[in-house]
Amino acid sequence: MRTILNIAFGLLLIGCSQENKHPTVKSILLEQLKSTHTHKDWYVPVKDAVEGLTVDQANWKDSTSNHSIGELVSHLAFWNERILIAFHGNSPPDFDGNNELTFKTFNREDWNYAVQKLDSIQTAWEQAVDNATDKQLAEWSASIANICTHNSYHTGQIVYIRKKNGWWDGSKGVK
Repeated sequence: MRTILNIAFGLLLIGCSQENKHPTVKSILLEQLKSTHTHKDWYVPVKDAVEGLTVDQANWKDSTSNHSIGELVSHLAFWNERILIAFHGNSPPDFDGNNELTFKTFNREDWNYAVQKLDSIQTAWEQAVDNATDKQLAEWSASIANICTHNSYHTGQIVYIRKKNGWWDGSKGVK
C-alpha cells in the first residue's frame, strides 16, 4: 500500500512540474523546501509569512490554547534544526520529548534572531539536499517531505493569525 501511495505521489508531482520534465527525488525535495521557505508557488512561504512582524504581533495570542506566531517560528526552527543535525550524521541535543517546550515567546532582540535563525536553517536544508548523495536521499526523503508539510502547515497558521488581526498584505499571496 505504501509503495502504491509513493508511486501515486510521485506521478502527481511529475504531472504538476512544468519546468522539469524528468524530476528527481532531489529536484522534488529542493522544490518543496524552497516553496516552504522563499519561493511563492501554491502557498505563501514562511519567509514572507513572518516578514515585517513586530515582537508584539509575534507574541500575540487569542483566548484559546492556540500558539502565537513567535511560538510557531520557535517550533519550526527547533524541529528543522534538530532533524538537520541528524541528517548530517550528528546527534541532536538531548530532548525529553515534551513538544510544548519547543514553543517559545520572544523579546525584540530574540524575535529578530529567531526569524534569522529559521531562515538560515531553511537555507541549510536546501544546501544539504542539493549536496546529498542518492543514498542519503533514499534514507531521508520521507523525513524531508514531512518537514516540508510541517513547514507549510504552520506557515498557514501564521498567515491565518495575520489575516485575522489585519496584519496581512494580500499582495503577498493570500487575499
